[in-house]
Amino acid sequence: MKAIRRFSVRPVLPEPLRPLHRLARNLRWSWHPETRELFESVDPEGWRESGGDPVRLLGAVPVSRLADLAEDRSFLRRLTAAADDLHDYLTGPRWYQGRVAAEDRAGPGPGASAASGASGVPSGASVPSAPPGAPAPSAPPGPSAPSGLPAAIAYFSPEFGITAALPQYSGGLGILAGDHLKAASDLGVPLMGVGLLYRHGYFRQSLSREGWQQEHYPVLDPNELPLTQLSEADGRPVRIPLTLPGGRPLHARVWHAQVGRVPLLLLDSDVEENGHGERDVTDRLYGGGSEHRLLQEMLLGIGGVRAVRAYCRLTGHPDPEVFHTNEGHAGFQGLERIRELIADGADFGAAHEAVRAGTVFTTHTPVPAGIDRFDRELVARHFGDDAELPGIEVERVLALGMETYPGGEPNLFNMAVMGLRLAQRANGVSTLHGRVSREMFAGLWPGFDPEEVPITSITNGVHAPTWTAPEVTRLGARQFGHLPDAELWELRRTLRKRLVAEARQRLYDSWRQRGAGTAELGWIDGVLDPDVLTIGFARRVPSYKRLTLMLRDPERLMELLLHPERPIQIVVAGKAHPADDGGKRLVQELVRFADDPRVRHRLVFLPDYGMGMAQQLYPGCDIWLNNPLRPLEACGTSGMKAALNGCLNLSVLDGWWDEWYDPDFGWAIPTADGDAIDETRRDDLEATALYDLLERRIAPRFYDRGPDGLPGRWIDMVRRTLTTLGPKVLAGRMVREYVERLYAPAARSHRALDPVAAAELATWKSRIRDAWPGVAVDHVEAHLTPPAPAGAAELGSTLSLRVRVRLAGLAPADVEVQAVAGRVDDTDRITDATHVPLKPTTDPDPEGRHLYEGPLALDRTGPFGYTIRILPTHHLLASAPELGLTALPGDSMTEAAGVLMR
Repeated sequence: MKAIRRFSVRPVLPEPLRPLHRLARNLRWSWHPETRELFESVDPEGWRESGGDPVRLLGAVPVSRLADLAEDRSFLRRLTAAADDLHDYLTGPRWYQGRVAAEDRAGPGPGASAASGASGVPSGASVPSAPPGAPAPSAPPGPSAPSGLPAAIAYFSPEFGITAALPQYSGGLGILAGDHLKAASDLGVPLMGVGLLYRHGYFRQSLSREGWQQEHYPVLDPNELPLTQLSEADGRPVRIPLTLPGGRPLHARVWHAQVGRVPLLLLDSDVEENGHGERDVTDRLYGGGSEHRLLQEMLLGIGGVRAVRAYCRLTGHPDPEVFHTNEGHAGFQGLERIRELIADGADFGAAHEAVRAGTVFTTHTPVPAGIDRFDRELVARHFGDDAELPGIEVERVLALGMETYPGGEPNLFNMAVMGLRLAQRANGVSTLHGRVSREMFAGLWPGFDPEEVPITSITNGVHAPTWTAPEVTRLGARQFGHLPDAELWELRRTLRKRLVAEARQRLYDSWRQRGAGTAELGWIDGVLDPDVLTIGFARRVPSYKRLTLMLRDPERLMELLLHPERPIQIVVAGKAHPADDGGKRLVQELVRFADDPRVRHRLVFLPDYGMGMAQQLYPGCDIWLNNPLRPLEACGTSGMKAALNGCLNLSVLDGWWDEWYDPDFGWAIPTADGDAIDETRRDDLEATALYDLLERRIAPRFYDRGPDGLPGRWIDMVRRTLTTLGPKVLAGRMVREYVERLYAPAARSHRALDPVAAAELATWKSRIRDAWPGVAVDHVEAHLTPPAPAGAAELGSTLSLRVRVRLAGLAPADVEVQAVAGRVDDTDRITDATHVPLKPTTDPDPEGRHLYEGPLALDRTGPFGYTIRILPTHHLLASAPELGLTALPGDSMTEAAGVLMR
């Protein structure tokens, strides 16, 4: 009989056990071993059945057991210690607070005036008490305005992978966002997370008897998750309103999760006030068609800002000075902040400049097809007088996202393009991805070489306490340099053995779901071997990640798996998107190979890949395999998580491995690059290279044992991975880079652009754009000292430049005239450029031209060339190319522009 209504009955804990509630509700338990061990001791069997979820555990533990624990002095001492430790973690100063104190002692930096309108309260000030029903801040407020660091940062992402107990993630983007929040918490960075709460989360995966992926969407009850509903002072739930076309309302409630020191706000449209269609806006992650996706992104961006304002109003948390958009999905947050400023009296131009100053945009996508793009008319219909943001003209909204640049599709609204136009600072997520992004988005900055496009890079990192096996964590990185080989090898075998047991259980459960009977599954007891070289491959299954590259030559793979002396075994996991039949076919191809009785003890596919599986898989593997199509892997953090556990990487030189690969840490799979290589030939070549590495270099090294029975050279690589590579891949390093390179400069820009300064900057930009068509390099003269034959010069010579330019009514203070010089290639393109500012020398001549002069030192040998360009300049610009405007000499201006040879 089916219930007509469902609700949660929460346990009433005895008074001595009340601290368990706070420990369970703060997700720090997900990366704090001592707290997890405490919960496990409450009821070991219940802990396993709950999947390691303290909230579910406390909802199911017998009352009699709670009564016993309330009298157990040993348990109560451990509980007090855990509660005290959490309190110290939440309230004590950490890295960020030390940076704030150091900057305050040094004095305010540029643009950090307390009078600039920055929000926040001084460090050390008391935290305002929260109204009834609202969550109290768990950490001290952020730094005061005089510090160069922001008082608070709002971090928007469509998904967050914090813990398997809060399944609101699908893959790398969400896991990265979760690690970003956790690392920020550990460092004391005053971050706020903003996302959506999906009723079904991402799908659960199983397999049919034929190996076809099947999706299941279990309903998630927020009341059974580690969440608290945000409420007004009078106890009423907070409601976030949006307006849909035709004035139709969309309401959302706000759920609050506490991630250590970091609050995470999740918006949920499944409320009674909404119609059926509106209730389904947050039904599932990355589901539905274009309009459904657009509504999700409007709720995330626009509704997310409104949720942040409500949370800050109710708790006294400082308003964010910096807004960080993790991928384009949340780009509409910038429009909502523009609307707020317009409501306060600013015009659109000034509001746009003020919002850009405090916005950071991170792109994760190295291909245009991976970006959300909407039809122009669909977007137009959802904004304007009878829809959302009525104070902003629809054409202004559209102008932010339309692909109005060479190579773009002018009828499409591009969320990443809007993200870049609304952010003064942007970055990719590895050095290679930064370069790819600059090339991909170069059309937004016409006239500039890709290397000058203002998109930097910060390489992703991973949160070590989440992804490192407890045994590895207890040893600590410093001890690995001194740990005897035998102990390090025994540690690796222990982790491998645990993976084997986990894989057998998951494989058994999968085959039972596929319809197999117990009697036919005895073979599973012999699956995998804790003494065999173990390779892991687990990730989403888009085509570019090439799940089945290992199957390119099935016979050769079979030989590797069944080698009599040096066998390998492979554990594979991954989900294809529900709408991606091509990805599902790849899964089925892999599963069918793994079902072959000849190899099923050496290659297994484990369905329903998620955080819980990953935390067993990374430590237990000896090799982590990654073979994407280069350069389509923006970063690829799974190999980082493996490295933290002493697993060696075997990867194409893509993403993070391209910049940190070293033979001490693993192996690089050669790539067959070049337009002349077709797809089939490329995959054949790269698969062959993979087989060769496994057969000739990797397996021999693993099985090459010394007189002590240990693989000494392999252990050396494990040790170097743990001691040298491990510290590089940490999320703490990543978040510190964000703070120092992006958040702090954005906060200073935000403070500098008060309403008056923002209006002045907007007016200046408008004047520059209007005048720019008339700006030109009119004449260039060059005199070489000492003189030399035409086309040649001596190293150390100086080129004296005299340049006449037309400024079309602009003042010399509005522009910078530069000589751009460097080596040139066969097409006379300047590489490794040096930029030398030239100085104005006189008033305009009778024709209105300004004269600029300056020396250009010839400080390198070989083919050398130069050109002249004019750029807008203003002290509030973050970079010279910000406006995307430059003036270069015309094609006919060749005098003194030849190549200098030496």
